[in-house]
Amino acid sequence: MSTPLVKGWCPGALRPMLSGDGLLVRVRPPIGQLTQAQADGLARLAAQYGNGQIDLSARANIQIRGVTDQTYAPLVTGLASLGLIDATPEAEARRNIVVTPFWQSSDGTAELAERLGSALRDDRTLALPGKFGFAIDTGATPVLRDVSADIRIERDATGALLCRADSAASGARVTSDTAVDTALSLARWFISSGGRKRMAVHLADGATLPSAFTAIEAAPMTDMSPPVPGQSTAGFMIGFAFGQLQARTLSALADIAPLRVTPWRMLVLEGQTGAPDIKGIITHADDPMLRVIACPGLPGCTQALQPTRPLARALAPHVPVDKMLHVSGCAKGCAQPGPTSLTLVAQAHGFGLVRDGNAAFPPPHPPLLTVEQLLANPGTLMENPNALPV
Repeated sequence: MSTPLVKGWCPGALRPMLSGDGLLVRVRPPIGQLTQAQADGLARLAAQYGNGQIDLSARANIQIRGVTDQTYAPLVTGLASLGLIDATPEAEARRNIVVTPFWQSSDGTAELAERLGSALRDDRTLALPGKFGFAIDTGATPVLRDVSADIRIERDATGALLCRADSAASGARVTSDTAVDTALSLARWFISSGGRKRMAVHLADGATLPSAFTAIEAAPMTDMSPPVPGQSTAGFMIGFAFGQLQARTLSALADIAPLRVTPWRMLVLEGQTGAPDIKGIITHADDPMLRVIACPGLPGCTQALQPTRPLARALAPHVPVDKMLHVSGCAKGCAQPGPTSLTLVAQAHGFGLVRDGNAAFPPPHPPLLTVEQLLANPGTLMENPNALPV
């Protein structure tokens, strides 16, 4: 079994990551929003300096694919002209914030996100790990509980603002004026108390939170299904197969309305009340492509051991409505770190099978399955994978 290389950091615009199809340039839109001019400009840049493919990430970021050493510099210049570049790679890495896409102009969320972003950019002493992040989940009901973050600003059961460490059942009561300073103080505690990677791991290893962050209980977890395409409180939400769209599609969407980027690899057409008539988008909640997740796989990723998306696309119609299939190009599981009903993990000579786990789990189905076996028995794969012929 091949062990993938874990780099321990996320790409940015100022620190791109080399992938199988060139440099991967990740753009972090301020407050998770693109104006129409920014969206159109980003589409133009992706077509001119990349390969025209754009990914939506699980942290509500936008990734331009296929950038070369020769096109990278003019791409960054273009992004800077759109207001989508930070001053330094370090400032960009610190400004790792996911914002609820359902914020309203009057609820203070956008202003809070802007203040936190500015504070993170400016604090050069805050040496956080590469994947350490913040979530601003300040709607009436939390929607980012399953989204990766280490420090969360949300609302407690009474509707008051709360700052808490990820995985902690309680936090510190804050106001819109104190939330940023409190979140930064929790980040500094993480560093000073020996935190090295993620907050939940640090607490699981026995770290004890300051008493201020154990004072107020967080709102209870609710059994919420992941958002799907359709009408939302912020506008009409649309999806894309594997969270990937073409530059021309983004340009067409930019003609309609400002966009909000979601951590569910969807976009919200701000203020819109209906689906646009554009090719290459998912507008119905029952679309089978919403029940499959797949990373780029070969040849798009240098870590991948097999192509992934053709297989996932072929299996999608056979995935039951209450299940999810993840096809991973390697054991890192970048596209879906959490568990799914069924995960196929690429190996050099086939796919390992994991039920109710993630790509890092040792496959409990010892024989590797070939693409031919999987495509010949899609119904058995979904309902009783142990009965697959080997």
